[in-house]
Amino acid sequence: MTSFTADTYQNMYLAVGGTQVDAVVRVRATGTDGSAGGAAAAEVILIDVSGSMNYPRSKIRSARAATAAAIDCIRDGVHFGVVAGTEVAEEIYPGEGGLVPASDVTRSEARGAVNGLKAGGGTAIGQWLTRANALFEGHPHAIHHAILLTDGQNQDETPEELDATLAECAGRFQCDCRGVGADWEVGELREIASRLLGDVGLIREPEQMTGDFTDLMRRAMGRAVNDVALRLWTPNGAHVRFVKQVEPETEDITARRGDVSEREGDYPTGAWGDETRDYHVCIEVPARAVGDRMLACRLKLVIDDEEVSEAKILAEWTDDEALSTQLNQQVVAASGYTDYAQLAQEGVAALREGDTDTATNKLGAAVKIAHALRDEKKLDELSLVVDIEDAATGKVQPKKKLDELDLMEVDAESTKTVRRPRPAS
Repeated sequence: MTSFTADTYQNMYLAVGGTQVDAVVRVRATGTDGSAGGAAAAEVILIDVSGSMNYPRSKIRSARAATAAAIDCIRDGVHFGVVAGTEVAEEIYPGEGGLVPASDVTRSEARGAVNGLKAGGGTAIGQWLTRANALFEGHPHAIHHAILLTDGQNQDETPEELDATLAECAGRFQCDCRGVGADWEVGELREIASRLLGDVGLIREPEQMTGDFTDLMRRAMGRAVNDVALRLWTPNGAHVRFVKQVEPETEDITARRGDVSEREGDYPTGAWGDETRDYHVCIEVPARAVGDRMLACRLKLVIDDEEVSEAKILAEWTDDEALSTQLNQQVVAASGYTDYAQLAQEGVAALREGDTDTATNKLGAAVKIAHALRDEKKLDELSLVVDIEDAATGKVQPKKKLDELDLMEVDAESTKTVRRPRPAS
């Protein structure tokens, strides 16, 4: 039985006239022991088999091996299927318009089908997602999850067509996206992953696919609770400015709100296993007199409209400057990581455009934030594209020779605040 707890970290004291209340709410889910047991689940693996997967040939070979390894991680009883993607989507297993429950027999059959994959054709990712959506329809009560791998850009359909597909698939299934090599667009896959409550990652070398796919599938198999939402209530005169996930990665989920009532709204967070996620919540409240205290927001964890945990965000007005200016470190870190992601992405974009001055300013500011957060992993990432002369002040120089894979890594990892180990070759 999975249980949820929610804890609030904030400085509730506002200066005279203050109207903005910031808090980090840490949500923990425990009880699955890393295995979802009998939770109903459905998995679809979407593999790019466009012509570019032949260059080098190791890409298609590694894709076959990685998909087979992921199939081996699917626990008995989970319904699954494999789709090969080009400008169309072909269901290569089981191939009958549905999914089959995993067993020794079906996993072996699926590996055999995957072993026959050949590369050739274009890329229309929306077609792949549409096929996955159709396959999930036969399992309405299961946790729906897909893994998507591509090595290129979505060239065989328009951005408008992909956007329409994402609107259709949002809320229907989660999708983790992986790009292999240097010819795909981080922003494109990030948008897909964001809309479908997944994450995006770079696979530098084809040989790393197996480790990454295995990790993704094991994580998926550990999810036991579906459709968890944050339900925020605010009193009259107050409203939610934003809700942002800040751990294990930064993601602005404000626009996902679905109104429950005049004062309440739900923010979907997808499926959960044993894990911890942090959310930065910002509430706008009307200013009150010194000494007044109010409940600025009540946050509840909701599963199938049942409330399973609650946290409160408070506000109290004071004329004591020492109280109102005290910084809560969790809120400081949350704001820092949000700013870092934007600066790193803008800095990489400037490097690609040859705008050295903007790149130096943006990436220098990102270095300064990473140093203040004592995040050595972020500093290591940034050192791929800049020489860091003084991390404390953000003094950097862009490297004279830039590798596209290094730029993509800084971009793709910019939103990650809990970095998982890089898959082994």
